Amino acid sequence: MQPFLLLLAFLQTPGAGTEEIIGGHEAKPHSRPYMAFVQFLDEKSRKRCGGILVRKDFVLTAAHCLGSSINVTLGAHNIKEQEQTQQFIPVKRAMPHPAYNPENFSNDIMLLQLKRKAKWTTAVRPLRLPSSKAQGDSGGPLVCKDVAQGIFSQGNTKGTPPGVYIRVSHFLPWIKRTMKRL
Repeated sequence: MQPFLLLLAFLQTPGAGTEEIIGGHEAKPHSRPYMAFVQFLDEKSRKRCGGILVRKDFVLTAAHCLGSSINVTLGAHNIKEQEQTQQFIPVKRAMPHPAYNPENFSNDIMLLQLKRKAKWTTAVRPLRLPSSKAQGDSGGPLVCKDVAQGIFSQGNTKGTPPGVYIRVSHFLPWIKRTMKRL
């Protein structure tokens, strides 16, 4: 349940008041080395989202986190402080799912190709993707047995359920095909 609360707070819709953990507690520093902090510009201001490092050169996040000047910070425990464990990497290419619909947030998943490969450390490690190719309904931002199961898509601004999540296993063919061709 703890990874769920951390991911839920980290992956809330931009501007949803996620500066604090709601109904949970702070995770042990660097106990989630796959977590990515994504910053970007939209037409109005600087926004932020969470993401998951899934390979040395790819981060998986929500497609509604698309904007310009996208940067990823890995290895951070506290984004308000400069930590020696942090790796700041600009994004080379953002690839939202081709069927993403911003009006209803369907297929709200995106791959970010990093300009350079992340260096694996104790604070930065990718999370495995699921091997299941099951079709199905939305999952949650869950990490089960060290495997990514969901990507947060949207929720209310109070930080309480219900939320809408994207099931990673449903998008495995697209994820693998996209990473393989780049």
